[in-house]
Amino acid sequence: MSLVKILCVDDEPQIIEGISLHLRREYAVTAAYSGAEGLAELQNHGPFAVVLSDMQMPGMNGASFLAQVRGLSPDSTRMLLTGHADLNSAIAAVNEGQIFRFLSKPCPPDQLRLAFKAATEQNRLVTAERVLLEQTLHGSIKTLVDVLSLTNPVSFGRAMRVKKHVSELAAKLGLAERWQVEVAAMLSQLACITLPTETVEKLYYGQALSEDEREAVSRLPGVTEQLLGNIPRLEAVRAILAKAAKQYLRSSTTPEGPDKLVIDRGAHILKVVADFDSLEALGSTASSAIDNLRCRPESYDSATVEAFAELRLSGVQKEEIRELPLSAIREGMVLAADLKMVNGTLLAARGYEVTTSFVERARHFRPGLVKVPVRVVMRGPAN
Repeated sequence: MSLVKILCVDDEPQIIEGISLHLRREYAVTAAYSGAEGLAELQNHGPFAVVLSDMQMPGMNGASFLAQVRGLSPDSTRMLLTGHADLNSAIAAVNEGQIFRFLSKPCPPDQLRLAFKAATEQNRLVTAERVLLEQTLHGSIKTLVDVLSLTNPVSFGRAMRVKKHVSELAAKLGLAERWQVEVAAMLSQLACITLPTETVEKLYYGQALSEDEREAVSRLPGVTEQLLGNIPRLEAVRAILAKAAKQYLRSSTTPEGPDKLVIDRGAHILKVVADFDSLEALGSTASSAIDNLRCRPESYDSATVEAFAELRLSGVQKEEIRELPLSAIREGMVLAADLKMVNGTLLAARGYEVTTSFVERARHFRPGLVKVPVRVVMRGPAN
C-alpha cells in the first residue's frame, strides 16, 4: 500500500527535517523551501493529499501560497504552521487559503500526527464526494441526455457538440473544477423539450420565428431553472447556465461564494462555445464565427475567445471526413452532417457523438429507410 503524499513548505530546513522525521513512516513527505518552490512541486508532482505551509516566508507568505494551492489543487487539505500566531495572520490564512487547521510553532509530535490524520481523512471525504459528483452524477446526466437525444435529436445533438468543445476549452484554460461546466453544457438544451419540434428545427436552421415562438424561446432559461431546481449539488451548474444565458455576460455579476470563480469561468466558456456553435449552424465558417465573437467584447471574455480560437483554428487535430454505411458506425464516432431518414426526419444532428444505444437502434432500421452514406469525422494528430 502506497503512502499518502503530503507537501511541507517552510524556509527553515531544520523545521522540514523535524516534520519529516515524525511523519515519514506514515506519509510520503515532499519538502519545499519557498512558496514558489512549493507551487512548482504541486504542479510537477501533485496532487498532494495535504499541504502544510509556514506563514512567514520571504517572497510569498503562507496565506498567499495556500490561496494559490486552493486554485491549483482544490481537493488538497491545507494547513498553516507559524511561530507568529497573531490574529491578522489567522484571518488572512482562513480567508485567502480556506485552511483546515492552524498550528503554532513549536508543534508537539503527537499534535502534528493528529492534525495530519484529520487532514488526510478530510481529503479522503472531499475526494470521494468529487468522484461521486464527477462520475456518478456526470454519468447519470449523460445517460439522460442520450435518451432524450433519441426524441429530440436537434437539441441534444447540439448539446453533445457543445459539451465536447467545452471540455477541450476548459482543459486548455486549466480549469481545475470542470465537471460543473461540462454538465451545464450537456443540460444547456434541456428546456427545448418543452418546444414543438418545428420550433426547435427553426432555431437550429436559423429560420424566422413567430411572435409566440419567440416568446416561448425567451422563457427557456426559466424553464431550465425549474427543471433543475430540485436536483441537489447542481447549484453551480444552474448558476453557470443562468449567467451564460445573459446577453451582456461581461457586465453581469456573480454573488460572492466558494464557487464564484467556477461559475464565472464556466459561464464564459459555455457562452463562447454555444454562440460559436450557433453561428456555425447558420453557415458561418469557423474563422468568421470567431471574428464575430471577437467583435463583441461586452459579451465575451477575450482570453476565453482567443483560447478557443487556438483550438478551432490552429489545427490541433486534423479532421478527415469519411462516408460509411449505416452498419459501420460505431460508438464514439462523430457525425459530420445531419443524419436523416429518406422522408426528411432528422435522426441525429451534426456533431452528435454516436452512443451504444444509437448503434443498437440503427441496427433495426430497414434498408433504404435512412439516407446513406453516413458522414463521420475521423480525427488524427496535426502535421
